[in-house]
Amino acid sequence: MDTSRRLFLTGLLGTAATACWGQGVATRKAAVQPRGKSSGLPFDARLKDVTARAGLRHVTVYGGVDRKDYIIEVTGCGCAFLDYDNDGWLDIFVLSGVRLSDTPEGTSNRLYKNNRDGTFTDVTKESGLLKTGWACGVCVGDYNNDGFEDLFVTYWGHNVLYRNNGDGTFSDVTQSAGLAGSTHRWGSGCTFVDYNRDGHLDLFVSNYLEFDLEKAPKPGQTANCEYSSTPVFCGPRGYPHGQHCLYRNNGDGTFTDVSGVSGVASVRTSYGFTAIAADFDDDGWPDIFVACDSTPSLLFMNNHDGTFREEGAIRGVAFSEDGQEQGGMGAAVGDYDLDGRLDILKTNFMDDTSNLYHNLGKATFEDATRRAGLGVENRFVSWGAGIVDLDNNGLPDLFIVTGNVYAELEKHFAKYPLRSQRLLFRNLGNGRFEELLEEAGPAIADPHVSRGCAFGDFDNDGDLDILIVNLNEPPSLLRNDVTSGNHWLKVKLVGTKSNRSAIGARVVAKVGEATQTQELFSQSSFLSCNDFRLHFGLGSAIKSDIRVRWPNGTWQTLAEIPADRLVTIKEGIGIVPNAGWK
Repeated sequence: MDTSRRLFLTGLLGTAATACWGQGVATRKAAVQPRGKSSGLPFDARLKDVTARAGLRHVTVYGGVDRKDYIIEVTGCGCAFLDYDNDGWLDIFVLSGVRLSDTPEGTSNRLYKNNRDGTFTDVTKESGLLKTGWACGVCVGDYNNDGFEDLFVTYWGHNVLYRNNGDGTFSDVTQSAGLAGSTHRWGSGCTFVDYNRDGHLDLFVSNYLEFDLEKAPKPGQTANCEYSSTPVFCGPRGYPHGQHCLYRNNGDGTFTDVSGVSGVASVRTSYGFTAIAADFDDDGWPDIFVACDSTPSLLFMNNHDGTFREEGAIRGVAFSEDGQEQGGMGAAVGDYDLDGRLDILKTNFMDDTSNLYHNLGKATFEDATRRAGLGVENRFVSWGAGIVDLDNNGLPDLFIVTGNVYAELEKHFAKYPLRSQRLLFRNLGNGRFEELLEEAGPAIADPHVSRGCAFGDFDNDGDLDILIVNLNEPPSLLRNDVTSGNHWLKVKLVGTKSNRSAIGARVVAKVGEATQTQELFSQSSFLSCNDFRLHFGLGSAIKSDIRVRWPNGTWQTLAEIPADRLVTIKEGIGIVPNAGWK
């Protein structure tokens, strides 16, 4: 029996096995993998929490603090690194929810402008982004190709498209763009993607579930409202599934709903979260992966004709290695083993490991979780994640943020703390990872109830910093200080024939004998968006050769690019001056 057929049949068995579990979320009580002997190698990245000094003071309000009665209070939200004013310095956008009662005055999503000195200024009100509601996900992209990055924010309720006006302000153009809709939905993941390669960014939106507060059951009321025999909020099992949406960009500032004709809406049995568009089968067309909670995760393969086919099961990314549904939350995509193919890291609920899906070629995946050494952790609910080179040695590491959803469990079980640490796995270069804690600085061990996170170089010093959403407290900004002499290169892309943001472009960097492959995504981690400047750690190399595959399929090559700099590459032209970079 071939691998695809085996995985498909195993997945069906897993679905049947988990469907009758007496709890609201899928978790397989995975056994912990024994920890191997430490490599003893130094780790040259130090992460320091600089949140207070940076001025990120506003609390991300999301439901009750010590008790949560409904699932709407616990899922949380994302964040983004973006350069909204094109000054060459990353600004910060952090989402927020509300409370079921007594929401603090001033609760809102927050936009912080980078002051270029390690501090930020809250410009939410003057930018036009002040809004109170159950915000969930954010994706970034220049949908109208005017040179300024726009924002799309998902909500429980109605999603919002914010057009960047280019003067430091945003306008809500949801209605005029044709994205308002009449249905009250729980929008979660979103990603701008040029699925038909016409040079205009289209929009995919995943929906979590149908939730009516007036009809929602209370903790302990049904079998879907317990965990470890403890009454907790209900779901997601027991709620109707969400239906996913695809909107085609008409090229005039408006969108057309093509969910039905594209095949995306045909999937009606999933609880969708994070959505990432990437070319998994190397055919030059973007596919879409959706991490799903307590249902099989999805992989929509692009048919090149405006339609998609869902093949998560037969391609090996729908289930765990033993064929069971999982509580999928976040995802990251990258080439962790430098073989030129894009792999997937998916985060899951507690009592389970995260998944590392290794791409064998042409979007056929194997679950390499235990072989890679990630089975050592199953203690936490894992959310935002990244496949990122934190120490600039040329090997992408894995970073994951965690935080429980059941405040009640901590009172009865010490192994289920509400607030929990971050996870860092160092890439050993042989397809394996080892978990680090003290080696990367005290910020890793700090306990929080975290959800989304984003990766980017906010201080322009040549390494990747981390922004983290924490529920009912301010976000965390972890500044990365690489202590070695490892070199680096950043690549910023500007589309001309392709979409201006160059979302979907692939950059291949030849560094010595190694080859690193990255793509530009509109959403990643957990409902969040990373720095659009692709970051490559070069180790001891002082130059690299760059090949860019633009979203329209054309290639561009640049040889012997010196290290330790940002290069801005314009489609069809080459290297152009950098805006604001120092």
